[in-house]
Amino acid sequence: MDKLTSMKVFAYIAEKGSFRSAAHQFNVSPTMVGKHIQFLEQALNTRLIHRTTRKQSLTEAGKLYYQECRRIIEDIANAENLIQTLNNQPQGTVKINCPITYGKKVIAPIVADFLIAYPDLNVELMLDNNLVDPYRCEADIIIRIGDLVDSSLVARLIGEYQMVYCVSPAYLEKHGQITNIEALKDHHCLGFRYHEGDSQQVLSLPVSNFHQNRIRLTSNNGDVLKLAAMKAIGVLLQPRLQVEDEIKQGLLTEVLADFTPKPKPIHLVYRSKQLSLKNRTLVDFIIERLH
Repeated sequence: MDKLTSMKVFAYIAEKGSFRSAAHQFNVSPTMVGKHIQFLEQALNTRLIHRTTRKQSLTEAGKLYYQECRRIIEDIANAENLIQTLNNQPQGTVKINCPITYGKKVIAPIVADFLIAYPDLNVELMLDNNLVDPYRCEADIIIRIGDLVDSSLVARLIGEYQMVYCVSPAYLEKHGQITNIEALKDHHCLGFRYHEGDSQQVLSLPVSNFHQNRIRLTSNNGDVLKLAAMKAIGVLLQPRLQVEDEIKQGLLTEVLADFTPKPKPIHLVYRSKQLSLKNRTLVDFIIERLH
C-alpha cells in the first residue's frame, strides 16, 4: 500500500473527522479507508485514531503524526510547484471555500471562465456558510464575508457585500408603504436561520425592529425566502446580488434604502504570501475579474 496516499487519507480524516467523507474524497470504499489507517498504525505500531460508532478522534500519537503528515504533504506540493514555476506551466487542482450565495452568483461564473482559460488546471469549489478554520481546512483559498480577526492570514479585499430590504409590489399595495425601520414591527417578515455553530452570519434581520410573531417564514435558504417575498408573504432582507435581477424585472421593490445594514467587506484569504503557481494563477484571475 502506498504510504503517501495513506498519509493523505489520514490527514483528511484528522481534519474532517469522517471515514465516509474521506472515502468520497479519495473515491474509494469506507473499507479501503480503514485499511489505509490500519496500514499506518501497523507500520508505526501505535493507534492513531480512537474509533467509536459515532465519531473518530485523534490519539496523542495521532495528533503528532498529523502535524508531520501535513508538513510532508506541503513539502511535496511545494516541490511540485517549483517545477511548475520553472516551466511556467501551472497544473493541478485549486481548492476554494466560499459562502453559498456569493459563490453561486459571483465566483462560479469566474471559475468556469478560468477552467476554459487554463485547461491544465482543475478547481474544487466548495460552497459553505461555515466559518472554517483556515489552518485546518484543506482549501487553498478561502473567501470570507465580514471583518477579519486573524491578522496572520494574507487577505485581499475583493468587494463589499451589500444588503437590501425588498418586498413585492403586491405586498405594498395591500399593506402600504414602509417608510422607516420602526415600521417593520407592523409588517410580516421573512427570516434567515443558520445552523448551529459558527457561520458567516450576514443575512439576519434586526429582530429588535419587529415582533417575533411577525416572522411568517424562516429558512436557511435565501432562494426559499425570495420566492416567498415574490408571492407577497413578507419583507425580505437579502444580499443585493441575490435579488437584483428580480428588482430590475419589477418582481420585487426595494424599500428602506436609507436603513440597510452597513456593507461587509469581502476578502480573498490564504495562509501564506508564497502562493503556489496554480493558486496564484487563480487568485490573479479572480482579482482581475472583480476589479
